[in-house]
Parts: sequence; structure tokens; C-alpha cells
Amino acid sequence: MNLITEIEHSRAQFQRIRRDLHAHPELAFEERRSAQVVADLLQQWGIPHHTGLAGTGVVGIIKAGNSSRAIGLRADMDALPIQEANSFDHASRHPGKMHACGHDGHTAMLLAAAHHLQNTRDFDGTVYLIFQPAEEKGGGARRMIEDGLFERFPMESVYGIHNWPGMPTGFFGVNSGAIMASSSEFRIIMRGKGSHAALPHNAIDPVSAIVQLAQSLQTILTRNKRPTDSAVMSVTQIHAGETSNVIPDSAWLGGTVRTFSLEVLDLIEGRMRELAQHTGAGFGCEAEVEFSRNYPPTINHAKETSVCVEVMRELVGTHNVEADLEPPMSAEDFSFMLQARPGCYVLLGNGDGGHREHGHGAGPCMLHNTSYDFNDDLLPIGASYWVKLAQKILAKTV
Repeated sequence: MNLITEIEHSRAQFQRIRRDLHAHPELAFEERRSAQVVADLLQQWGIPHHTGLAGTGVVGIIKAGNSSRAIGLRADMDALPIQEANSFDHASRHPGKMHACGHDGHTAMLLAAAHHLQNTRDFDGTVYLIFQPAEEKGGGARRMIEDGLFERFPMESVYGIHNWPGMPTGFFGVNSGAIMASSSEFRIIMRGKGSHAALPHNAIDPVSAIVQLAQSLQTILTRNKRPTDSAVMSVTQIHAGETSNVIPDSAWLGGTVRTFSLEVLDLIEGRMRELAQHTGAGFGCEAEVEFSRNYPPTINHAKETSVCVEVMRELVGTHNVEADLEPPMSAEDFSFMLQARPGCYVLLGNGDGGHREHGHGAGPCMLHNTSYDFNDDLLPIGASYWVKLAQKILAKTV
């Protein structure tokens, strides 16, 4: 690997920061201590910064040279409402809260890059350091944008990174299209008329209607969507009735939809509404559809992705970069930033869990798992990537 020597030598410093953040996890929009840690370090290093975007967001500003060009580098700060199973020294000190997705590591990597960029200024332009709250279902990226992120800090492109368990340590994955899926939730209520179960002719049975609908919804994927378009629709809940001898007045089902394009998402939502209404009518029921679009798909931009691939290959070697990665069906609110500005989101291998210290839980080191821990070996890799990316895009000209 072609890592930056100074960053490698400072690993212990940023490992301490990362583990401190891990021990003090904060949920979405509650990242007051984490934001203060970030702001205090930026202040200590002489980096101008602004606080309060989306409540707890922090934006640092590093300028060098005379160019008006600017880019944004983003790290998320929030934790998950999970009870940690680990018992090592830096395990969560807050019951029911845990850094189970590695946002503590993302924050530490960007801080390490900020420290080096501030000390060297080996670029021409402005690097905005975006420390974002509430990625985990909170939509913190959207809130920062609504609070004027791109107007107050004008940048031509924006970049994100996420650790990825199961991928070898230091291995990068990316592609120039969708890198993560959209995330939507649905709930469909069938309203009929209740009755004694021994007298079903007096009822309008919503249970039969909701069961039929649960089966019919799968035809959207098999008969309406093109086979080459990836999508997942899972019915994960069906609720009806309270006792065995009563047909209830209503029943409902719910679940999730994941797609890699808004066009496929539009198709699924539209057909879901049609099937619900017509199925309900066929059983004499009325259907009510609630469809919530949480995060759009995370779609990289080709030009910016090609630059990121160059930097990754220079950093870790071509054999450690997959530039046509098959995207996972998980979702990411960095998608909102990529809708507002061109940019690229990449995955960085977190390894197989062998890095975890004595006292880790019995489960695998996977995201959103009670036994997860960020791999500190990534700190100099991710920080070096951020620095070299900024130097590449904002290269000095003679």
C-alpha cells in the first residue's frame, strides 16, 4: 500500500479518538458530545468550522492556494439503538446504544485526513469537512441540505465512504452507477365489516383480502418489472384480529421496497396502489395505502467515480480495487447529497472480524450486529484516501 507516512505514524492518536467515540455512542440528532469532540479538535488544529447544521452537524473548512474550486468530504457520526454484546475496554457505556455501523471510524478517518490536510496544505482550493448527524433512518443529509449546506459551503462535488465487513481489509469497492438501493416502507390497511366468525356471511372479511393481496404483490416483481431491473419487495408483517371467533373490521400488512432506480420505485408504488384498491374492491373492502420513501438510491456519477478509482488504485494497488462492484440492497442517506451534487460513494473492506479484541461478542462482525467493531487498521487507509483524493481533484497548477 502507498499510504501517507505521517498518517500511518499518527494512527495511535486517531485510534484513541475512534475508541472514545465508540464508548460514547449517540443516536440520530443527539450527537452533541460527538459533535463537540469534532469541533474541539478542529479548533485545536486551527481549522475554521461551523456547528448546528441539522442540529448537531459540523462543517470544517480548509483552504489552500488561490483556486475557487471546492469539494466536500463527508463522514456520519450517529450510532444505533442496539445493546452492545462486546465487553472490551471501549465498548459502549450507554445501554441500548452502540456504534454498530462504524460511524465512529468514519468520523476518525475524516479527522485524521483533516489534520494532515491542515498541516500540509498540498492542494489548491477548499476542502469542506462534513460531519453529518442522523444517517441511520434520520435523514441527516437531507436536513443538512435543507439547512443550506451547499449554499453556505459551495462545492463542485461531494464524496463519501463506508466500511464494509466481509470485504478484505483495505480492499475498495465502487461502481459508476447505483452503489446502494433506495429504502421505502409500505403499510396497506384493508377495511371491511366485522362479524361473529360462525356467521361469516354477515361480514366483509378483510383477512381474506389482505392474504390475497400479500400473494398478489409479488407479481409486481415477476410480471410488471423488467427481469433485468433489480428490486426487492418483502412483506414482513401481517396483522389481523384479536381472537379466534371474531372476523375483525380491518387487517393490515407492511414491509419494505428496495430498488436501484427511481423509475422502478415509481412502477412498484403505482402497481401496489392499483392492486390494493382492486383487490379490496373484489372482496368488498376499502384499501388504504401508506407508502413512505425514506432514502432514494445512492447513485454515483461516472466522472467523479473514475477519479476515485484512480486514487484507490494508486493507494492500494489495482488488485485491491473492484471498480464494478455488485451493489448491496442496503440504503444510505448520502443519496440525497448525490442528488444535489455530483460525487462518489465507495466501500472500504473492514475484514472478517479477526481484528476484534478479547471480549468481543459471539456474533459475526457484520454491520448492525451486536458484536461489531470497526477495524482500526482502516484509519490510515481511509485517511490517506481522503487526502490523496483532495490532492488529485484540487491539484496545484504551475
